[in-house]
Amino acid sequence: MSQIEGLIGELKVKIIQTLGLIDIGPEDIKDDSPLVGGDMGIDSIDVLELVMMIEKDYGVKIESKELGVKVFASVRALATHIFKNQRHKG
Repeated sequence: MSQIEGLIGELKVKIIQTLGLIDIGPEDIKDDSPLVGGDMGIDSIDVLELVMMIEKDYGVKIESKELGVKVFASVRALATHIFKNQRHKG
């Protein structure tokens, strides 16, 4: 399993925890499905919570709305962005 695949799995759990999505399990979130405006009903307020979680947990900032639109296109896009921009520890 690649590092990005592992990160995708981790992010699914964090998205569910951060947004308190009770009826959704990690297996319900498709890697390439749209995060915002998709089946999960994630809105702009949820995105702000996710941005804060990503900054806190991964040290990756999402500084513009344009970038946010690209990054939150899917869990895979989000994982790829974090992977490329994370300050690697160690």
